[in-house]
Amino acid sequence: MLAGLAVVGLRALTDRYDRAVADEQLLDPSARRERTDPDGPLNYLLVGTDRWQSGSAEDRRSDTILIVHVPSGGREAYLVSVPRDLLVAIPARNGHPGGPDKINAAYEHGGGGIGGTQLLSATLVRLTGIRFDGAALVDFSGFRRVIDLLGGVRMCVDTEVRSIHTDRLFSPGCQQMDGGTALDYVRQRYGLPNGDYDRQVHQQQLLRAMLDRAGQTALVTNPVKLDQLIRAVGSSLTVDTNGVPLEDLLIALRDLPAGALRGVRVPSGPQTIDSVSYVVLNNGGGGLFEAVRGTRMTEWARANPRWINPL
Repeated sequence: MLAGLAVVGLRALTDRYDRAVADEQLLDPSARRERTDPDGPLNYLLVGTDRWQSGSAEDRRSDTILIVHVPSGGREAYLVSVPRDLLVAIPARNGHPGGPDKINAAYEHGGGGIGGTQLLSATLVRLTGIRFDGAALVDFSGFRRVIDLLGGVRMCVDTEVRSIHTDRLFSPGCQQMDGGTALDYVRQRYGLPNGDYDRQVHQQQLLRAMLDRAGQTALVTNPVKLDQLIRAVGSSLTVDTNGVPLEDLLIALRDLPAGALRGVRVPSGPQTIDSVSYVVLNNGGGGLFEAVRGTRMTEWARANPRWINPL
């Protein structure tokens, strides 16, 4: 009886989610997996934008690009951060002639929003061969509200850095951060030893901290709190589930604990080309993309510890 009530509650929340969150075709047809099996390996594209700053969406580039890989069974997940300055070949679309550029420019050349995410996904499938089971386009303000509703998150600052956005000084050590402070911290890349690579690690750590905090607040077993969160992010989140009902995805991922997240750095390094600073792949990505496309991600991670980020 309790299991039945839980399913009813989940479906009720799913109905509210469907009404609150925009569901759009974020993936380019070339980047979409033909059929998603919630019980099989899953690949999702997560794109974060800084719409909370001034200016039009069309003039901004995506600030965060994550490939989320969940092997079969849903007991672990790999957060693959794609460097924003990665040199890629962007396909021609919507009047844009295409050609080599930084990958975060694909979002801008696609017109931002849905079109920008579609062009970004088309660029990624051309680069990696990875086809996706879904995508999410997230406004950073949505993350800020979620973190505040969770009561803040605990982040451990590894290197002193001053924010170029707020002039806030982040001192080394673990500390409780509200949404605005946490997002300010994870957006910093200047003044850090490894620049944008450190920023990628901090963003991955934030996702881990959010899941940790959600578990501490018994979010999964608190429908009222979960309902508040869903409504809070509704205006800041656009999703593409590839036709899979939300409750099916939640059931498939129910056994995924925060401690099972693995941060991954794409094998790459900085390079200056024609006086422009880029990031270029090492040996085509060192087998990472092949591992994500197949069922060998766990083995790849064990064999390549230098590219696994501590979360």
